[in-house]
Amino acid sequence: MPKFDPAKDIPNLQGKVCLVTGANSGLGEATVAALAQHGPATLYLAARSHSKAEAALSRIRATSAAAASANIQILDLDLASFHSIKAAAARVQSEVPRLDVLHLNAGVAMIPHTTTREGYEVQFGTNYLGHALLTQLLMSLLVATTRIPGADVRIVSMSSVGHKYFAPKPGIFFDELKTEMRTHSGAELYGSANLAKTLFAYELAKRYPRITACSLHPGTVKSNVWGGEKGVNVLVNYLVVKPLVALTGVSNEEGAKTQLWCSFSKQLESGRYYEPVGKAGKDGPLSRDDELARRLWEWTDKELQAHGAPGWPCSD
Repeated sequence: MPKFDPAKDIPNLQGKVCLVTGANSGLGEATVAALAQHGPATLYLAARSHSKAEAALSRIRATSAAAASANIQILDLDLASFHSIKAAAARVQSEVPRLDVLHLNAGVAMIPHTTTREGYEVQFGTNYLGHALLTQLLMSLLVATTRIPGADVRIVSMSSVGHKYFAPKPGIFFDELKTEMRTHSGAELYGSANLAKTLFAYELAKRYPRITACSLHPGTVKSNVWGGEKGVNVLVNYLVVKPLVALTGVSNEEGAKTQLWCSFSKQLESGRYYEPVGKAGKDGPLSRDDELARRLWEWTDKELQAHGAPGWPCSD
């Protein structure tokens, strides 16, 4: 199993631009803190709550002199709102000439049945579809960055081991995604959304060969994704999930190592799914189902274009 020490194994990021979603706490905050030690030109801390992002930024700046002086920019981003996503992407495109690493880190887990602003089941809409729109809107910038000598452009998609244990047998219920999907459990919806994030990276690698795309499970981490009032499966959440995380969960700094390894390791294979740290071959069979990946891509493109998105740019 590869070992990874962020202090030593993250390269000098001078001149490079990184963006991390869900960065106001947990794994996202730990990822920004690690990247900030290596001198990126711009580091976007993307979060839904501006006040929580400001608090995270203060904590990050206190970790070291390098982090204190790093160019970290708070990016307002609500992945359950296409309007917010479009505004965030437009701002990035107007401010920086390149984008080297895009961390699709944000996520929600087993929250009450509801929908996003545009009417998609909230776990699928937030964890997957919002990230897909963000990626599509930033893809021209990512592709342009691949043309810069020495560039190593990566899209790192946070998934979960739940994609192989909780996702339903068909993987994704396409005909129900524009509903609250109340007949399905929170765990099932969580598994399906994270399967989509794994399939997304798999398909990105095929369609954009000059970009390295991957998905991952960070391990059992004491992060805020399991916090708050879930409103579903209360007994399971409080009697099983939370005690399990408390007993076996690692710190956010330890959990972030896999996505940081995915961001910089030369051993990584584009399109693969990884578990801690850098272990491939542990994904479920649906995560590399070519037909399901193609159908998800086409469904996604159709839905996003229906909301005014431009479609996917050419890969070269």
